[in-house]
Amino acid sequence: MNDAQFKAVIAYLQGLQDDICQQFEQLDSRHAFGEDAWQHVGGGGGRTRVLNGEVFEQAGVNFSHVIGAQLPAAATAKRPEMAGQGFEASGVSLVVHPDNPFIPTSHANVRVFRTKPIGDEPAHWWFGGGFDLTPFYPFEEDVRHWHQVAHDACLPFGEDVYPKYKQWCDEYFYLKHRGETRGVGGLFFDDLNEWGFERCFEFLQAVGNAYCEAYVPIVKRHMHSVFDDEHKQFQKYRRGRYVEFNLVYDRGTLFGLQSGGRTESILMSMPPEVSFRYNYQPESGTQEARLYEFLQPQDWLT
Repeated sequence: MNDAQFKAVIAYLQGLQDDICQQFEQLDSRHAFGEDAWQHVGGGGGRTRVLNGEVFEQAGVNFSHVIGAQLPAAATAKRPEMAGQGFEASGVSLVVHPDNPFIPTSHANVRVFRTKPIGDEPAHWWFGGGFDLTPFYPFEEDVRHWHQVAHDACLPFGEDVYPKYKQWCDEYFYLKHRGETRGVGGLFFDDLNEWGFERCFEFLQAVGNAYCEAYVPIVKRHMHSVFDDEHKQFQKYRRGRYVEFNLVYDRGTLFGLQSGGRTESILMSMPPEVSFRYNYQPESGTQEARLYEFLQPQDWLT
């Protein structure tokens, strides 16, 4: 990946951040994103945008472009041959925590990496990303729509792409200590370079552009739904699973902290209000209890 190609990816990512923020501001029409511009210690920096509104209790959309002298452990755990190499990375990462418990939390990330080798070592580059959905209440039509958009975004790149990255998402967003998935999945991919730069970049754009197509209709469907305090308390309890995953397993969180990233931007993924209840068990037969069956990995399109 040469410099011109890398710059083209950065330009797309900055435009993607702008587009997503604009669409969210249209939904939460009386509120706007605030922006913090920041610099990375090794070079580069980013734009962190956060909206605290009525539809979105907190929506964070982060663009970053960072340079480092050495890849952190989170990046070399599965790539030991790259240990010690410098790197340049850019991406858009977002997490949306809606106020209404009937709207799922959503997450998306698209990113590009390239290494700066030492001496005669080869340079490496790859793309990664995806999006996933974390509902608090089980609405099958939401999940079918979410996965249909994911499927359609992948289809031009091969019939095997959606099943492969859907399974990877189910396996990645899994809380091993709980024995449950974080949500109903979507897409997750990493280390993508085998198609060559142009096609890999096209796929990154397809995934990035599909996120709002998948999520915005779900928000519109539920943003005016009536809920009570019991619904809200269950939402706060289930948000605890989100916190557990991000702090224990999430590669992006670990990479950001290990590479000296901006802590506030990295932890913008945390929900503004969350609760933990000891040994909580929802009452049998309720929607809250059904959620646990709903979260099992399954084929949502048949």
